[in-house]
Amino acid sequence: MENYTMEGRTYRYYGQEAPLYPFGYGLSYTTFRYRDLVLSPPVLPICANLSVSVVLENTGLQDSEEVVQLYLRWEQSSVPVPRWQLVAFRRVAVLASQEAKLSFQVLAEQRAVWEQDWRLEPGTFTLFAGGQQPGQKTRAPSEVLSARFSVTGTARPLRGC
Repeated sequence: MENYTMEGRTYRYYGQEAPLYPFGYGLSYTTFRYRDLVLSPPVLPICANLSVSVVLENTGLQDSEEVVQLYLRWEQSSVPVPRWQLVAFRRVAVLASQEAKLSFQVLAEQRAVWEQDWRLEPGTFTLFAGGQQPGQKTRAPSEVLSARFSVTGTARPLRGC
């Protein structure tokens, strides 16, 4: 094997073509609504972690579970990176007509890129939160929220943090 790139080989590198059954694909007996996606701080130093909170509301008549998924997208990177990367997920049981506020941490190492070594780079990132991948088309409706944050500082090796 001579071509070690992952382009066109996994869902993370498909480009414009979406996989037939992406991560989180499935049906539900109820409907969920996402709201109040908050990233803190919206501008963070290069070695800092990002705090994320989102409210998940069960808008249906059945108690149910939802797999809340967080994806990260690099807006610009010095090396090829996935279209987006799963950085956190949690299965949450929510009673009918109730809501749950969820908190997550996105670690600095989850923003690292490989360039002969794991490196952190400054720049703008988009974080997606929802019950499916961004842009996914399924029969079960599930919205995906997004918010941007910025990382400041000088690019450095991950081990330098």
